Amino acid sequence: MRAITSMTVAAELDEDVLEEAVAAVESVASKMQAASGPGKRGRQVPDTARPAQEFFPTSPIIGMESPISPPVRVEVIRGDDGRFREIRGEVNFDFQYEGPPTCVHGGVIAETFDEILGAATIAAGNPGMTGTLTIKYRKPTPLRTDLRLEARLTGRSGRKIRAWGGLYDGETLTAEAEGIFVEVRPVQFVDIAERNASSDDPILREAMRLEAARKGAASDVQGTVDERTAVDPEDLPPF
Repeated sequence: MRAITSMTVAAELDEDVLEEAVAAVESVASKMQAASGPGKRGRQVPDTARPAQEFFPTSPIIGMESPISPPVRVEVIRGDDGRFREIRGEVNFDFQYEGPPTCVHGGVIAETFDEILGAATIAAGNPGMTGTLTIKYRKPTPLRTDLRLEARLTGRSGRKIRAWGGLYDGETLTAEAEGIFVEVRPVQFVDIAERNASSDDPILREAMRLEAARKGAASDVQGTVDERTAVDPEDLPPF
């Protein structure tokens, strides 16, 4: 499906080939739709005991099960300072991710950082949801080129978790990102899932409910304050 997407965007195809492809794809889609159940396939909760590639298996960035992911291939390593685990990744963006001619779309780079920095907070044992994400585009990032990524946790103040990530073409830093992630307690994830009833995932929701019950009162414990990155608690989003 990734190959089809890429060729649809960039391949020089005549009308007969396109019409034949449309008929074949519509046939496959109809068969899949007829065989599918009424609900949504269950999604697993990210587990640091599993490979980082399996944190978000259906995501549009690292999800190997998603046809719209490049995908970015990631792994967890021990950081240079030995304190936290970090994320290292590699990716090759094809034509469907083009922005400026021959270059990766800036929005695609931004969503890639959103996910990679989020994975880094999970790997470091301080998961959170994105609060703010600041991208600096240093150089044009080329399409169809083997690129590498790195991301790491840089500090924590209460519920605010800070992370950094970089995207490299060889040794050239083409873009970097700084993110502030906010700890969300398991019971709050349950509330969010229940409010979004139209896309509810009963299996995932039950897993989150069990996690909330397991943590209980411990879910109210705040993270260790790092004085170097301390912020006013009043700045926290109103969860």
